[in-house]
Amino acid sequence: MAHMEILVINAGSSSVKFAVFDFDSLRQIARGLLDWAGDARRATLTLSPQDGEEIRREIDAPDYRSGVVAAMKVLSGLELAVEGQGAANRSLRIRVVGHRLIHGGEEIRRPVRIDEEMKKTIEGVAHLAPLHIPAGLQAINAAEDALPEAMQVGLFDTAFFGDIPPCAYLYPVPYQWYEDWGIRRFGFHGTSHAYCTQRAAEMMELEGPVSRLVICHLGQGGSATAVRDGTAVTNTMGFTPLEGFMMGTRSGTLDPGLLLYVQREHGLTVDQLDHILHKESGLLGLSGVSSDFRQVEIAASEGHKRARLALDVYAYRVRAMVGALAVSIGGIDALVFTGGIGENSAWLRSQVCDGLECLGVHLDPSLNENERADADIAQRESAARVLIIHTREDLMIAREARRLALVPDK
Repeated sequence: MAHMEILVINAGSSSVKFAVFDFDSLRQIARGLLDWAGDARRATLTLSPQDGEEIRREIDAPDYRSGVVAAMKVLSGLELAVEGQGAANRSLRIRVVGHRLIHGGEEIRRPVRIDEEMKKTIEGVAHLAPLHIPAGLQAINAAEDALPEAMQVGLFDTAFFGDIPPCAYLYPVPYQWYEDWGIRRFGFHGTSHAYCTQRAAEMMELEGPVSRLVICHLGQGGSATAVRDGTAVTNTMGFTPLEGFMMGTRSGTLDPGLLLYVQREHGLTVDQLDHILHKESGLLGLSGVSSDFRQVEIAASEGHKRARLALDVYAYRVRAMVGALAVSIGGIDALVFTGGIGENSAWLRSQVCDGLECLGVHLDPSLNENERADADIAQRESAARVLIIHTREDLMIAREARRLALVPDK
């Protein structure tokens, strides 16, 4: 059979990330970014082959869908080496397109083939992620326009949490809120957590999944997941990605009475609260410096008191939630740090693990300072392993897209 490829699309509200994988080997061939950068009619396509020089193209893109179509036509017309250095170039032939989609509601709990009926189902949950689901649907339609012969596959960040029990996903509010309005915990970052679940077992050389695993995905957004025997038990994010950890600009978990208080006593409107909790809180709100963890770390090292306070609050909240998740699965066999902060901040990892010795977590200070992903940074005698994993959501999507492409049509 002729060589074929998998295209992975991660559609954001103002940019689209691409990755191309060889269908047979799952070797990454190229990655790319389509970015409007504030220009409503033109976008820049940047493509970075694994073997070769970066390619930049300016694309006429008067709307999101036409921009994605144009980008994929450029992509499919390129000739790239796909078998390593020195290999003869060949044109890309996309067999399957895998889409990262943020929310599948209660309806979609597994990777799915996307057809007209499935698109209607996805449209039905668009109100749960109004910034991301419409963009994802436009990317699906664009892929159908540009690559009509390719199968379309969707992976949903909420799907990894499809098996969490009612005691974990229900909120203690009137039950009718769940029955009538669908209010429940969903969980997010599921594609990353799913990848790390598999990778942790590989790193620990286990034949099956890790029995008791806690994964901390820490970046501009952040969440942690408790995983038992490969199945998610709960996630720190909830009905929305606002719950859980303190984040770059998001508050994370708060006393709901606090929100009622500032509305009643200080006159804040719903829209003002929405903006503050999503855009002006978290690291930025406490430090007054930045939403970027690296910048806050630098400021703290230079004596900025609020920056130091913000970091201490961040670490405390991660450590406390890791402890709660560990208890929910009866202990911990491995603790994973992933995401931009989790992978790169030795200070944060040290602070989180300081106090988890009661759970068998013993960090090796030297390994923590010097190792990079993918690595085990626990002391040799530690009962629980501490892993740094470079998350590969694109690879996870490519794996599942290939798996579905190989399933015979019913």
